[in-house]
Amino acid sequence: MSTPAALVTGGATRLGRYFAEALADKGYDIALHVNSSRDEAEVVAKTIRAKGQRCEIVPCNFLSDSPEALITTAKQHFPNLSVLLNSASAYEPSPIAETDIAMLETQFRVNMFTPLLLTRYFSEAVENGQVINIIDNKVAYHQYPYAAYLLSKKSLAEMTRMAALEFAPRLRINGIAPGVVLPASQRTSDYIQWRIEGIPVKHQGNPAHLVQALHYLLDNDFVAGQILFVDGGESINLEGRHSENYLG
Repeated sequence: MSTPAALVTGGATRLGRYFAEALADKGYDIALHVNSSRDEAEVVAKTIRAKGQRCEIVPCNFLSDSPEALITTAKQHFPNLSVLLNSASAYEPSPIAETDIAMLETQFRVNMFTPLLLTRYFSEAVENGQVINIIDNKVAYHQYPYAAYLLSKKSLAEMTRMAALEFAPRLRINGIAPGVVLPASQRTSDYIQWRIEGIPVKHQGNPAHLVQALHYLLDNDFVAGQILFVDGGESINLEGRHSENYLG
């Protein structure tokens, strides 16, 4: 009964799965949030149970269901709930000129409003704990072709800092901003290589780099309100154009 537990949103696929399994490796039981990826969630749950940890699948549709109910359910399954990892995300590219209210509502509700409300209800349900928000290194830029998505993630980054102040010292709240780690399946190898050329360390990341960041945030109790960019320095590569790099 003393085993700690973590609620991982979006834990059935992509980065969420790696984070859920890494937390299980670290000795956490897992409340595995799922929306539509139920089959994938069953596979992840089986993997976590094989590691010797408990895992319960907790469904919630962020566009219609209650964030408070999700926390309540996770807490009922795992009274020692102590970590909330917000990895669920909605992603739809569109510039401002093509953005409508429906897109804004979807992107903000999944990427910002629900993590904020989950943080609130988590703070009411636990005495001490940690919240880790998975953001995106795009928040360092002003990439208007991703307007609604990127604005929602920028808001999540600011909420992370604000909540870290409000809920300290009971909760430590931080974020991880991944770079080129798990590109979408439709990305071509040429595109990925072009992205790598803009990364100072000149190579793509992998999920293990993000797991290392997760361990750092979990273990270092003097880190709060930080957004840890794990992107090979891509987000600081903002030298801009000037006379010495002008090729004309």
